[in-house]
Amino acid sequence: PYKPARKTRASVARAKGLEALGVKELNIVAQDVTRYGLDLYGEYRLAALVKAITENTSIPWIRLLYCYPDKITDELIHELRNNDRLVKYMDIPVQHISDSVLKRMNRHGGPDVIKSAVERLRKAVPDITLRTTVITGFPGETEEDFTELCEYVKEAEFDRLGAFTYSAEEGTPAAEMEDQVPSSVQSERFNRLLNLQNDIAYEINQKHLGQTIRVLCDGKSKNNPDVLCGRTEGNKIVLFSGDE
Repeated sequence: PYKPARKTRASVARAKGLEALGVKELNIVAQDVTRYGLDLYGEYRLAALVKAITENTSIPWIRLLYCYPDKITDELIHELRNNDRLVKYMDIPVQHISDSVLKRMNRHGGPDVIKSAVERLRKAVPDITLRTTVITGFPGETEEDFTELCEYVKEAEFDRLGAFTYSAEEGTPAAEMEDQVPSSVQSERFNRLLNLQNDIAYEINQKHLGQTIRVLCDGKSKNNPDVLCGRTEGNKIVLFSGDE
């Protein structure tokens, strides 16, 4: 069995404590969880952490939040493909795909890195659910930049996509940038992007019709207490009838 380092053993101990409480899904979460190990050991060790938790607990589902494309290692993809309890789901907050916008955002890794990460994941784990987050209206975003983003969203076919309009925060470099995008343009682009994603998500979800899917039950639906509510491995909401 894999022998984890001291800091990893502390995380394993916390996972075992949660398992004792009856936890069925463990979320390993950080603003950039793929950086795990870099400050402690000088190298990325997220795959090793997942392996240690898997070997020392029996929690059915382990989920990773959030993974940045430039730090998704081959070891992590291998663990995702071969570990049955690491859910086939990854949230990759790409923010944009235009190289000029990504540079102004000071994001690590350009469009080629983002596209490569998505392609590697899809090739290794064909049934993976991919979610992302993007921002419309970042200072200097042109219509051409936005069109490039829409084209990539259509190409990548993310299962789920969250979008936000840019909001200037006092004291940040972006707030002082020239070429601030008017709020009306931000909102118009936001709505166009969500309409595009809604069509993509609808087509993806149609493929699940007629399938039997494993669901983790969260309890009664808040909107309809006569049915139960749960989530798939891909974190998609499912309403269903069943014994309470």
